[in-house]
Amino acid sequence: QVQLAESGGGLVQAGVSLRLSCAASGNILIIYTMGWYRQAPGKQRELVAGLTRDGSTNYADSVKGRFTISRDNAKNTVDLQMKSLKPEDTAVYYCTLDLMGTEGVRRDYWGRGTQVTVSS
Repeated sequence: QVQLAESGGGLVQAGVSLRLSCAASGNILIIYTMGWYRQAPGKQRELVAGLTRDGSTNYADSVKGRFTISRDNAKNTVDLQMKSLKPEDTAVYYCTLDLMGTEGVRRDYWGRGTQVTVSS
């Protein structure tokens, strides 16, 4: 089994920064892509940022230049540094990992989500 634990969400004012963290634990053999998605009320879940094991990144256009994704392969963690937050960034943020477990099965895992609320 693999567990993901997210942290760092909260209520902040527009313009400030916030850092989300996600730590994976359990029977992990290797983690491929790590990423963050978000879902705002009444909207579909969308990709915010993704980071492959070799360091390739992709970002949603709406967050380019403001958000930075990073990972620590030794600690099985992925962070999302968010700067210049806007009210439209308000959403539940989900960590997701594409990984191979020690049982030899590769699949995606999702965290439970952490709420980020940006007030104007």
